[in-house]
Amino acid sequence: MSEFLDFLKHDFAYVAIAEFKPGKFEEAKELYEQAVATYTDGFKRAYLLQIPDTDKGIAIILWESADSMESNRSQAYEEILKQMTPLFAKPLNSDFYEVVSEIISKETVSD
Repeated sequence: MSEFLDFLKHDFAYVAIAEFKPGKFEEAKELYEQAVATYTDGFKRAYLLQIPDTDKGIAIILWESADSMESNRSQAYEEILKQMTPLFAKPLNSDFYEVVSEIISKETVSD
């Protein structure tokens, strides 16, 4: 029965849409990777997307639960966030979502 309940359990995604000051995306990418490296319990995976030839991007971080994201807000994470803040050209637009559907290609499943 627990396997069935695990099947019904959904991940959560933190999604942040950002625009950085000109030429600052690479620096922000490095800080993002440092921040993600601090995550432990409940962290599943992270993606950083960039619109080609711009300083605009989207970060997607998948968690087991909303609580696991909060529990990973360490002092090291907060310090990295302070370093990243001056790189933003506009205020960060972020939200927390429940993953309600996941579709994986047949090729991915068979690998």
